[in-house]
Amino acid sequence: MGELVGATPADLGVSGLLVLVVLLILTGRLVPRSTLLDMREERDTWRAAHTESEAARQAERAQVTELLELSRTAGHVLTSLPRPKEVGADDELVPTSDRQG
Repeated sequence: MGELVGATPADLGVSGLLVLVVLLILTGRLVPRSTLLDMREERDTWRAAHTESEAARQAERAQVTELLELSRTAGHVLTSLPRPKEVGADDELVPTSDRQG
């Protein structure tokens, strides 16, 4: 076994190893296996949620792009239509079914 923190495990002794283990636990470098498995499961859950969210975002982006194109087309159609004549106060309004010509 190689050196650990500048000394071999035999040089540290039992109390030195105990101090080393406590320091590793307190700094979070040594965790129980159940905690490690829980953290991995949570990470995988978040990763799956992120993947699903990104897929939904892509679908939304495609829909917005399509709607934007349709609104541009509708805008061009509306601006190309002839404008109606303005009717003054003295002008008489004639329904379209009564018009001649």
